[in-house]
Amino acid sequence: MPALSILDLVRVTESTDARGALANARDVAIHAERWGYRRIWVAEHHNMPGIASAATAVVIGHIAAGTKSIRVGAGGIMLPNHAPYVIAEQFGTLARLFPGRIDLGLGRAPGTDQLTLRALRRTPEAAENFPQDVLEVQAFLAPAGPNQRIQAVPAAGTEVPLWILGSSNFGAMLAAELGLPYAFASHFAPELLIPALQIYRTRFKPSEQLDRPYAMVGVNVIAAPTDAEARRLATTQQMSFTNIFRGQRGLSKPPIDDIETYWSPAEKLQAMGMLARSIVGSPDTIRLGLKALVAETGADEVMVVSDVYDHSMRLRSFEIIADTMRNEI
Repeated sequence: MPALSILDLVRVTESTDARGALANARDVAIHAERWGYRRIWVAEHHNMPGIASAATAVVIGHIAAGTKSIRVGAGGIMLPNHAPYVIAEQFGTLARLFPGRIDLGLGRAPGTDQLTLRALRRTPEAAENFPQDVLEVQAFLAPAGPNQRIQAVPAAGTEVPLWILGSSNFGAMLAAELGLPYAFASHFAPELLIPALQIYRTRFKPSEQLDRPYAMVGVNVIAAPTDAEARRLATTQQMSFTNIFRGQRGLSKPPIDDIETYWSPAEKLQAMGMLARSIVGSPDTIRLGLKALVAETGADEVMVVSDVYDHSMRLRSFEIIADTMRNEI
């Protein structure tokens, strides 16, 4: 059975504020730990009123402090936005505070718009240095050499596990070349999932961190007692994706009865293209969908996004998913 993990979007909704979103993310982790999830990650997004995880390392510390054993990490840090040295310091500090529980997933997308990128004091060209920046982070997290003049204190020697994140073939090739685990973002970019996994596995070179390929697949899963209820809950995420195309990155909206009244045919085509691999439904539907996904991809780990508006309903969704994976897959 593949491992099961969570990507929490730390959603700010129309009925919660940022503090409530952060408290909910921590509460999800507490429950997920009990339900057997391996890890919970949060992602770096900037200038998005509906997502409260911009200060990603701070949020990871908040979640880790409320839990005992579940791994907590970044899915991911958008490395072109930062100096590798600072990221090593941050995640090395987290590793000192929570030994053996911190992951560092790295991506090369900005995670924001061009105007906000300028506010971060970065340029779009910074992404071209991504492979070298990954190696630099890795070096700062390794044990310091005897004559090393610049050390990431207290990060040196923590050797926080690195992951390469991707939604295209580039990340697959880099993860394979560096011998790192690979997480594919099929929860919003499903089209290249299978080709990217094939590239990663065929080109993989063993490293000190990893001796064989290890692939994680991200997937939207929304579970409820019935298919009809799950489909209704899924309208929250469908509206969020529609709003991205409209340039309206607002707060998460409560579900509606008929999504067809919300989007145009063109918007539906775009949104459903990005959500093509979503699994939405009752326990039986979830069971079949996850089983098919694992069989198709050979995933070593499945990372679930369950973007449900109401916190209690989201917890129920995660619990159903965990029960399904534990008993059937």
